[in-house]
Amino acid sequence: MAGAHSSLILHITTREAWQAATESGEYRADSLASQGFIHFSTPTQVVKVANALYADRDDLVLLVVDATQVADNLRWEPPDGPGTPGEQFPHLYAPLDVAAVVAVVDFPRGADGSFTLPEAVTSLM
Repeated sequence: MAGAHSSLILHITTREAWQAATESGEYRADSLASQGFIHFSTPTQVVKVANALYADRDDLVLLVVDATQVADNLRWEPPDGPGTPGEQFPHLYAPLDVAAVVAVVDFPRGADGSFTLPEAVTSLM
């Protein structure tokens, strides 16, 4: 992992999916089966991703993960779709062990319908 990256990475999921993960001991996003990895974002990227992909969702949480706990299977790569030139996103090429999750933070939309980074996440940075 490059030194310029934060040690915290974030994954957007539903409360229901996270509950299932806590029961099984690992989290497997649908993208792990379809693309081979779980999409993550840095704290500076996650709001843009949420507003682009989850504008109609009200059941979301952010999984806050210590990247050093998953470093063996983590790669920093360009986004699948449009993105800022040179921007790289963390992709986890394995199921996520729930023990690597340092916090689970509710991720509601604001009154205007858009997402902002929750204070509970900024306080961990």
